[in-house]
Amino acid sequence: MSKDLLLEIGLEEMPARFVTQSMKQLGEKVAAFLTELNIGFGDVYTYSTPRRLAVLVKNVSEAQEDINEEAKGPAKKIAQTEDGEWSKAAVGFAKGQGMTADDIYFKEIKGAEYAHVKKFVKGQETATLLSGLEQVVLSLTFGKNMRWGSSDIRYVRPIKWVVALFGQNVIPFSVASVEAVNQTAGHRFLGEATVIAEPEAYADTLKKQFVIADPAERRSMILAGLKELEQKNGWSVPVDESLLEEVNNLVEYPTALFGSFNEDFLVLPEEVLITSMKEHQRYFPVKSTDGVLLPHFITVRNGNDHAIEKVARGNEKVLRARLADADFFYKEDQKTPISDSLQKLEKIVYHEKIGTLSEKVSRIRRITARLAELTNETDEVKSLADRAAEICKFDLVTQMVYEFPELQGVMGEKYARQKGEREEVAKAINEHYMPRSADDSVPATKTGALVSIADKLDTITACFAVGIIPTGSQDPYALRRQAAGIVQTMLEQNWEVPLPEVISAAIGEVLVDKVGSKTAETLQEEILSFFSLRVKHILQENGIRHDIIDAVIAKAATLANIKETASVLMKHKEDADFKETMEALSRVVNISKKADSGQAVNPDLFENDYEVELYKGFEHLQSKWSQAASAEARYGLLASLKPSIEHYFDHTMVMAEDEALKKNRLAVMNNVARFILQFAEVTAILVK
Repeated sequence: MSKDLLLEIGLEEMPARFVTQSMKQLGEKVAAFLTELNIGFGDVYTYSTPRRLAVLVKNVSEAQEDINEEAKGPAKKIAQTEDGEWSKAAVGFAKGQGMTADDIYFKEIKGAEYAHVKKFVKGQETATLLSGLEQVVLSLTFGKNMRWGSSDIRYVRPIKWVVALFGQNVIPFSVASVEAVNQTAGHRFLGEATVIAEPEAYADTLKKQFVIADPAERRSMILAGLKELEQKNGWSVPVDESLLEEVNNLVEYPTALFGSFNEDFLVLPEEVLITSMKEHQRYFPVKSTDGVLLPHFITVRNGNDHAIEKVARGNEKVLRARLADADFFYKEDQKTPISDSLQKLEKIVYHEKIGTLSEKVSRIRRITARLAELTNETDEVKSLADRAAEICKFDLVTQMVYEFPELQGVMGEKYARQKGEREEVAKAINEHYMPRSADDSVPATKTGALVSIADKLDTITACFAVGIIPTGSQDPYALRRQAAGIVQTMLEQNWEVPLPEVISAAIGEVLVDKVGSKTAETLQEEILSFFSLRVKHILQENGIRHDIIDAVIAKAATLANIKETASVLMKHKEDADFKETMEALSRVVNISKKADSGQAVNPDLFENDYEVELYKGFEHLQSKWSQAASAEARYGLLASLKPSIEHYFDHTMVMAEDEALKKNRLAVMNNVARFILQFAEVTAILVK
């Protein structure tokens, strides 16, 4: 027999960003609770609104499963005395299992006999165990907690009610002095308290009280409302998934409505208008079918359509005030020269141990110049990048960015263009923040890429210099994301500069400003190790095998070369002769470690044709290597040596007794290994 189980936690309104994850967490923890107690159950359904988290578990067994188990005790020599009587250890073991010594039998395990008993454990009734759900409720974790009243409990928001039902019966327990009951709250304004007769009726009962407990159903209602307004008015409503998720977690009964704002505000940059609507008011912007922003918006009300026109007017009033502020800021900012903004950066502390924003900009400018030299940019690109680096942060002191921090870079680009800066410079101001997130694109221009990498490198290097290093989940300055952005940008720009040289350029400028007390060598080691993890992660996301990642990343090559080489090895790993090729190359690398690096090869000391064959293969490799422009071509050259290497080792003893022969043969190995290791650390590749 089985019954359904319902657990609902009623709360003050939760922040929208916590709702979905908390709902999933509750479902997982209840399922784990039942599993640990050996209670059978069926499907698990989770529900959430801003005021509640709930889980419905179908077909929960009314009792634990009975258990027939075998318990192992002491060895026979300990369990029995010399005259065959049961020892105290045996009697104690049996008693501890709820059995008697007469129930003991012996089983042989690895050549020795041990005492065992078989016992039957009758499953307890589920109803007597479910009060443990109290600990499940208390075990939920949230990004931010609070206390209330005299309770010591820390939770996302105060707990107002708890519904706990097993079938039609209330499960007796309490959380934060709130007793579990069968009564839940309806919509804060449209509904009322109502009794949940049985778990199966949960969602339908709440729906009668204007609460849509299923987030997927609410989401569908919101999308349907947007679609209806879109079709009715001939609009196009671009749906931002993150905004949709947030709005969905802000309402219990969604109703879409639209409002308008004065067309005069359309002179503001589109990004300002959209940010005002989406980020500050949670409105969906409206566009024409050809993509032009219109003076309308759509919002979602937490309620029905009663007096919806008044609601629309209220939302219009709020947006009007915010857009009026934005219009004022925009006009005031245009009156301020860029030079005045740059002077203001001198008074803003970026970090007390690192310096001001003006000092950071100075380093960005110097690092940009060094990177431009490393990448052999033209004089024009160097000039553009220098100007972009010089003014890349000027918009941080504008009134618009102060009010809308999300628009840093975006407003810098627009203001720079208005103030007569060259187009490439204006674009670079916005691009230097890219990629802003994991799914954002990297800078498209060389100028933007140079300044972007310089800015992020300065942040990472300065933070490491003063001991701000990510640990575990702690990364307050988002250094991991910035390092990943540098790697992605370098790959996209196909920079033929080794990562250590790029890092060294930043370290030099940071130490010139006397940031921190670490040496250049220490910083180089720490930062290169930090970047290696980011490179590994990016390669893993591209499906590269872990051992191949280790093989290509071990060499101080360019990032573009690392990625290309990894792709070539992944392509050839299924070749019929891949195993033999890697084994042959690895054998050369391993034995070359015994060579004297300064020893020259003397062909006159070759004793057999196989030595001659391998050396001719090496000379061919050496002559063609610089012409092999791709990793595929270099792999082909190395793979062509496989037969010669195999023949060589079949007929030649490298570690000969004659010292001259041994040194000469090791010199051959060293020369061949030098090219192999330029390609990859082949000994790290696992072959079967």
